[in-house]
Amino acid sequence: MGYETLIVDRTNVIATVTLNRPETRNALDLVMRRELLAALDDLEADPGVRVVVLTGAGGHFCSGGDVKTMKTPHTAAEGRGRVEMLNKMVLRLVDFPRPTIAMVDGYAVGAGSNLALCCDLVVASDRAKFGELFCKIGLAVDGGGTWLLPRVVGLARAKELIFTGDVIDAAEAARIGLVNRVVPAADLEKTTRALAEKIAAGPPLALRMDKHMLNRAATLDLRGALDLEAYSQGLAIASEDHREGVGAFFAKRPPTFQGR
Repeated sequence: MGYETLIVDRTNVIATVTLNRPETRNALDLVMRRELLAALDDLEADPGVRVVVLTGAGGHFCSGGDVKTMKTPHTAAEGRGRVEMLNKMVLRLVDFPRPTIAMVDGYAVGAGSNLALCCDLVVASDRAKFGELFCKIGLAVDGGGTWLLPRVVGLARAKELIFTGDVIDAAEAARIGLVNRVVPAADLEKTTRALAEKIAAGPPLALRMDKHMLNRAATLDLRGALDLEAYSQGLAIASEDHREGVGAFFAKRPPTFQGR
């Protein structure tokens, strides 16, 4: 389907979703929030998609909420409604059953920074910038930042970033563990694609269960995590992919996983 604020491209087993409002640095208006939900539904329904890359058009990832729409006063109910739509998008992306990679160039700030953290991995260019800018305009954090950020950088660091609204560069983001890799801007797409292809060559069923277990681990005790591992491994060990992996190991060849 066509989108007003997104470009969705599928090349082989990798789908790329591009936030496409470059005139606003890809600010998350209500249309984009709805369309990203719809795009993720479409991609999940496509069994040929193994990895999703999320990026932004025009040299920036996402500038967060559209500040232009904030010139008009909003009631508390209106503000809550806008964030509840954002919340649906956050949950959909975090729980998306296949690996996701944020490919970040330029600004990823406010809800845009947290949108990147909704992805499983973050690859940033050396000119990327991140920041929880909410306090700069008298807003509380949204986009899942209060849950996602402390789990990535630790509680004290998360509080500092949120309380100050400081913008940090890619090197600092890498130092504190906010991103997985930083590469020259000219190499960003190539590096991200190579990482996506490496992940896509893995066993889809096992990786889907791994992602689910890792996401659940934050809310489980050790016993609960072990129970979930036993259940998941039971499914994995009976799969065709496991038999293919073992066969390839002994044949000394790369495995070809089918997700079954």
